[in-house]
Amino acid sequence: MTLSDNLKALDGHLERFRAGGVPNRIGGKDQAGTGGTFASVSPVDKSRICDVALGTSEDIDIAAHAAHGAFPAWRNLSAKERKATLIRVAEAIEARAEEIALCECWDTGQAYRFMSKAALRGAENFRYFADQAVSARDGYNLPSPGLANVTTRVPIGPVGIITPWNTPFMLSTWKIAPALAAGCTVVHKPAELSPLTARLLVEIAEGAGLPPGVLNTVNGYGEEAGKALCEHPLLKAIAFVGESATGKLIVKQGADTLKRVHLELGGKNPVIVFGDADLERALDAVIFMIYSINGERCTSSSRLLVQESIREEFEARLIDRVNRIKVGHPLDPATEIGPLIADDHFRKVTSYFDIATSEGAAIAAGGAAGDATGYFVQPTLFTGADNGMRIAQEEIFGPVLTSIKFSDEDEALELANDTDYGLAAYVWTSDLTRALRVTDKLEAGMIWVNSENVRHLPTPFGGAKSSGMGRDGGDWSFEFYMEQKHIGFATGEHKIPRLGI
Repeated sequence: MTLSDNLKALDGHLERFRAGGVPNRIGGKDQAGTGGTFASVSPVDKSRICDVALGTSEDIDIAAHAAHGAFPAWRNLSAKERKATLIRVAEAIEARAEEIALCECWDTGQAYRFMSKAALRGAENFRYFADQAVSARDGYNLPSPGLANVTTRVPIGPVGIITPWNTPFMLSTWKIAPALAAGCTVVHKPAELSPLTARLLVEIAEGAGLPPGVLNTVNGYGEEAGKALCEHPLLKAIAFVGESATGKLIVKQGADTLKRVHLELGGKNPVIVFGDADLERALDAVIFMIYSINGERCTSSSRLLVQESIREEFEARLIDRVNRIKVGHPLDPATEIGPLIADDHFRKVTSYFDIATSEGAAIAAGGAAGDATGYFVQPTLFTGADNGMRIAQEEIFGPVLTSIKFSDEDEALELANDTDYGLAAYVWTSDLTRALRVTDKLEAGMIWVNSENVRHLPTPFGGAKSSGMGRDGGDWSFEFYMEQKHIGFATGEHKIPRLGI
């Protein structure tokens, strides 16, 4: 596929959005937003894509009741039938993967080379959790004297899911698929900056046989629609992916209804490169984990901690590679970095160029905006930094890497842990004993050794400190979306104490 091929195909896919916009989808029916509409704008050329339904607390209430009404039948459906439905959803996603990828690129600015894979990862999420649905209610046999104790799990009920604008389709499936597999129904509020593929997901799911009301989508802003979702008494849990400040608000908003909360939040993740590392592979991984996906991902390795003995060589090679990264139109298959999501985020990311120099760091590569047609930014590298600088502590969430030197293992650990965040970390060394020591002491929920971030769906995904609470993946997802239940059966040995004799 060439750029012109992708543009032509995209134009066909966008025609339906230009004509009909993006309505809310509640109870299997399209509904206008009670707040009117807002515009979806492409970061590629700042053009208006379409109008989007502006949901309010009233729309959230209607959707919560729809999810509540659909819950008993979906909960009572056999696990085998739920699995079959979710497998059909996965197959339908695969059939429309190109459409999903192209719309996502135009809506978010992400490069086609990555979004074409992200759409298929969405199908993989549905397929994996469909397979797990058959064992979701499994429990334990825990006998005790006089009692046969068994446990089981039941779906918690209707839940709210709030997803972000970076790789929105894949992250929506990452949250929604396990909820549906567990037997829950869903009210989904996608990020207002990226509504297109959330619409595709709900129509794909219903077209594959998901009953009306099991998945409902309400567009809108966090200040009203998101807040109403978190506060609604019919919704038993909130799963959220986004920035840490918003996560704190969600905890407060859900407190009055004692809502179960799962938060996948931000990160300022270290990648530690020791002097004995395979430098070529480490270089590839460092570059990939900060400059792919436009640097707009929570697990990006945005702090490079590099040992003094190799710092000069490693940074020189890094500068050369960063200067050769291709920034361009996201639908060009050769593009590696597209535009940032929106004007506010563009201004936030580019503000760190002045912050870096004012703090005494050097801009070794990039440090400027790109093509003014859209929200383009050059891939940027800061050197000569220390861990007290804002560029080393604050989540920039763009294609910006901060390099900091360290002398020995103890200092590397001190620097790595000296942050409010604790989502992910990466370690590069050929010394296995050192790797075991360092990973044991790193304050992060996920650590990769001699590797980039490679997701394995059965493993736990989540962070520590200000990077969130709870875990996704495998059975950990079901622990969140389901309620544990214990049943004790008395045997002949069990004697009941007698009172009032």
